Amino acid sequence: MADRPARVRNDPAQYDDLTDQWWKPAGGLAMLHWLAASRAQHVPPAPGPGAVLVDLACGGGLMAPHVARLGYRHVGVDLGAAGLALARAHGVAAVRGSVLDVPLADGCADVVIAGEILEHVADDGRVLAECARLLKPGGTLVVDAIAATRLANLLAVRIGERLPGGPPPGIHDPALFVDRAALAATADRVGLDLRLIGLRPSLADLLAWRRGRRPGVRMRPMRYTGVLFAGYGRKRPVGPWISEPPAAHVPSSA
Repeated sequence: MADRPARVRNDPAQYDDLTDQWWKPAGGLAMLHWLAASRAQHVPPAPGPGAVLVDLACGGGLMAPHVARLGYRHVGVDLGAAGLALARAHGVAAVRGSVLDVPLADGCADVVIAGEILEHVADDGRVLAECARLLKPGGTLVVDAIAATRLANLLAVRIGERLPGGPPPGIHDPALFVDRAALAATADRVGLDLRLIGLRPSLADLLAWRRGRRPGVRMRPMRYTGVLFAGYGRKRPVGPWISEPPAAHVPSSA
């Protein structure tokens, strides 16, 4: 990659610097391709015409081919104009906005994905509350993030940022890594049933990918959630937090 401007850790402008890397499977954002494929495995096929999947912090739209295959209308939300332009070019209905205050109606989504964003914001509980607000009762939630542990700091930052396929240097601030117990408590409070599992790259796939023998790397589940973890869940279908949602508004075109 060409030299990039010096940035402070977790500066969102880094993603603008990496615009040319979004759709390169062996580029600086390679692991995001692997995670996109992993998320898609936990999204059910669209229940019918017009079903909507909201992709929070969609970046360049790497979920697009998976969402199209599953039959959803793909609405992506992000702050970065450069990434949204790429997402739009791949068929995503792009909405510029913050994941802390998503400019979409209550109950508009059959599925919400919040991938690799909780560890980039100071209030990950608020993002989870927005996920719950956007989901229809019974809707599916898929998240993934980095845990607030010393081991995660070591593997994801000190080591991972130096490895091919790992996160670009400076992309994470360990101070923002996610407290899993607090996240689970927030999920329960906002009416989400959420199950956490650990994730890791397949070591065999990783070696084959580095040798150019595989286009990507499969993510494997594991019991330990103290480094990279995923959350799979649903919005509870009944409860005092549920009210009849207003007519959902989503963009009419990409």
